[in-house]
Amino acid sequence: MSIKVGDRMPEGKFKVMTESGPKDMSTAELFKGKRVVLFSVPGAFTPTCNAKHLPGYVGLAPQLQAKGIDTIACMAVNDVFVMGAWGKVSNCDGKVLMLADGNGDYARALGLELDARGHGLGMRGQRFAVVAEDGVVKQLNVEAPGQFKVSAAEHVLNQL
Repeated sequence: MSIKVGDRMPEGKFKVMTESGPKDMSTAELFKGKRVVLFSVPGAFTPTCNAKHLPGYVGLAPQLQAKGIDTIACMAVNDVFVMGAWGKVSNCDGKVLMLADGNGDYARALGLELDARGHGLGMRGQRFAVVAEDGVVKQLNVEAPGQFKVSAAEHVLNQL
C-alpha cells in the first residue's frame, strides 16, 4: 500500500555523495524538524528527469525556500556515484540534495516502486513529489504512468 497524506515518512537510509566520498543519510537526518520537498525520478540522466524534472527544482529552489522549504531532495533508484555526478553537472550544489536509493528500498517502503523491467531499467521509483513537515506527509503528488505534471516544481510551488 502506498503512503498517503497524514502518514509519517517511513524510516530508511540513502547514500549521498560528499567531498570525502559516499555517506549514509538517515530519514531522521533528512526530515526531523524540517519542511522538505522530496521528489523522485525514475532515473538519473533519463530524458524527462534530466531535461525537466531536476532542472525545475534547481531553478525554483529560491522560491521554494522562500515558501518555507528547508530541504529539496531528489531521490532515484541509482547508485550514489551516478546521483553525485548528475547533481554536479546539473548545478545542484546548495539547491537540491541528491539521494541515492540504490536498491530501491525506500521506494518500496513508500509503496511507490515502479517495474520498469520492460524498458530495461529494472525496478525503480515512481515519479512523485512529497511535501513533509517534521516527517509527516502534508502533500503527495504521484504521477500517472508516463506523465509529468503534478510532481513538477512549478506545481508543488503553487501548492505551498
